[in-house]
Amino acid sequence: MGEYSSVTREGRLTIVTIERPEVMNSLHAPGNAELSEIFDDFVADKDQWVAIVTGAGDRAFSAGNDLKYTATGGDTSMMPATGFAGLTSRFDNPKPVIAAVNGIAMGGGFEIALACDLIIAAENAVFALPEPRVGLAALAGGMHRLPREIGMKQAMGMMLTGRRVSAEEGRQLGFVNEVVPVGQALEAAKRWAAEILECAPLSVRGSKQAAIEGMNVPSLEAAINGKYDQIQKMFKSADVREGPLAFAEKRSPNWKGE
Repeated sequence: MGEYSSVTREGRLTIVTIERPEVMNSLHAPGNAELSEIFDDFVADKDQWVAIVTGAGDRAFSAGNDLKYTATGGDTSMMPATGFAGLTSRFDNPKPVIAAVNGIAMGGGFEIALACDLIIAAENAVFALPEPRVGLAALAGGMHRLPREIGMKQAMGMMLTGRRVSAEEGRQLGFVNEVVPVGQALEAAKRWAAEILECAPLSVRGSKQAAIEGMNVPSLEAAINGKYDQIQKMFKSADVREGPLAFAEKRSPNWKGE
């Protein structure tokens, strides 16, 4: 366990918990640096295939940037190149990351969740990008991820007002995958992780990379014809043969991830 976060591993699954419940799991520079190292390790670990990020306690996933720490002269020079929580500016991770949102996800906290591939939210979850209400802006990717995920008009409706959105409205808008009872976000995220882990890991990574990078090219044709290194790794792997063989032999596949 680190000073500001903890890590547990359950088989191929890494669970990262922000451990600052006394400040609603808001993050300061040292906390961001610690989380960046944790996710560096996850990306590099060939035995870890899926990650979940959540917050300690039952009140908050993360209330975002620790403004009190900043206002009282805390050192802000330690922000990692990978961004808020080591995730919002991390563009080299092909492995799935799931946000288990167990309460408030405001500002940078919402941006952490948006940087994940899935968002599982408890009924008491609240999402917002309220930065304009304190003279700031959602500069950790929120202004760009949210319109891409739910469309410009709906995103503007949140960003220009800083309004709070419930878990159920988040599901209706399209950025929440599932809403579960209070206290069950982590268990539900583990269920999603288990389903991902039933799939070939290199197929999962290739699918993630192709979908994300394909959004950045000018046409559907260009996206379909794009070259994705994770897809190339998939075709060169033992798993590409194991999958059809397991199907033919009517057994569960034994994925190697290589």
